[in-house]
Amino acid sequence: MTGGRPLPAPGHMGVDYEQRVDFARLRDYRVGRAKASLEASECGAFLLFDFYNIRYTTQTWIGGALGDKMIRYALLARGKDPVLWDFGSAVKHHKQYSPWVPTENYRAGFLGFRGAVAPTVGLMADAVAEIKSLLVEAGVADMPVGVDIVEPPFLFEMERQGLRVVDAQQLMLDARVIKSSDEIVLLNQAAAMVDGVYQDIVEMLKPGVRENEIVAHANKRLYEMGSDQVEAINAISGERCNPHPHNFTDRLIRPGDQAFFDIIHSYNGYRTCYYRTFAVGSSTPAQRDAYTKAREWMDRGLAGIKAGVGTDEVAALLPKAEEFGFGSEMEAFGLQFAHGLGLGLHERPIISRLNSMTEPVELQAGMVFALETYCPASDGFSAARIEEEVVVTPDGPQILTLFPAQDLVVTNPY
Repeated sequence: MTGGRPLPAPGHMGVDYEQRVDFARLRDYRVGRAKASLEASECGAFLLFDFYNIRYTTQTWIGGALGDKMIRYALLARGKDPVLWDFGSAVKHHKQYSPWVPTENYRAGFLGFRGAVAPTVGLMADAVAEIKSLLVEAGVADMPVGVDIVEPPFLFEMERQGLRVVDAQQLMLDARVIKSSDEIVLLNQAAAMVDGVYQDIVEMLKPGVRENEIVAHANKRLYEMGSDQVEAINAISGERCNPHPHNFTDRLIRPGDQAFFDIIHSYNGYRTCYYRTFAVGSSTPAQRDAYTKAREWMDRGLAGIKAGVGTDEVAALLPKAEEFGFGSEMEAFGLQFAHGLGLGLHERPIISRLNSMTEPVELQAGMVFALETYCPASDGFSAARIEEEVVVTPDGPQILTLFPAQDLVVTNPY
């Protein structure tokens, strides 16, 4: 961690006596970045279905059952405010509570719940015709339309109506990669919530507790603290630690288990990915050795993080797949790597030996990502997993994840 003052993680309320997150400034920054990316591209407009891109450009959000059904979409055309098509009564709500988009730009839309309503009904054809009319009105109908993700029938309909489609996901990820001061505060607040959950886990983690009980408690605490989405909590213990299964079960925690957890949630849209490993009651030499090695790899990776450094240089500091029991980087992907954090869980930069050596990216101040390491133990079933979230600064990484992880923590020791 770099020196100087820690990054702020203020209270969640709005107050008159401290400068906290400025949400109006946050909204202006995000839509400004998206507009700048559009202007620098060949596109006349971006048509966005990715719900993180929709939030980034329109500053609106519907999660849960409707967030991933490909029925919400936004159009950002050159020189225009974004237009959002949303689900049912959400449109009236946006008009009343989200005035930063012009009222007439909030529109009702429905495309079929991922094919549950067949494309032959004509909903997609009507939607494309409406979008095309807006492109004509904006004077960009003869330019390519950048699309991030799309259902095949919708893409085919765009092409049938004469629109040329290109990839906008790369352009939007480029726009989102540098975080503003407000975004970094929100990411830090989200991490602070997980700090507290890990204290609860340390107190709970004893024989007789099930993995799913810990997951249930973590969900409850995060929502009580203000989380808007608990996407996943991995709880892995005992013989399940190696190989890493990436999911929890109803397994009972037993004396001497090694156990690791990954807490993935968002606060005001901004995410965490935050692993910690513990030993239950006592630890073995094999478990301690694995943790020491995972920590060494983590510290080596962190030491290489600095603005101006290439992601290939950071990836080269992480162990090769063969060093921890895998036959290829593809088989080992996700165990020794880093991924950007923001509104999405996996943004830029993605740093690993699988991709960074082929197409390195220069680290820039304001990037935020999570660095992960994993080391299987010599006993054949235990393993250590560590993850630190960092902000890139000119002087090195500034760490957001503050729950102690330098040494293996033994919970409720005997």
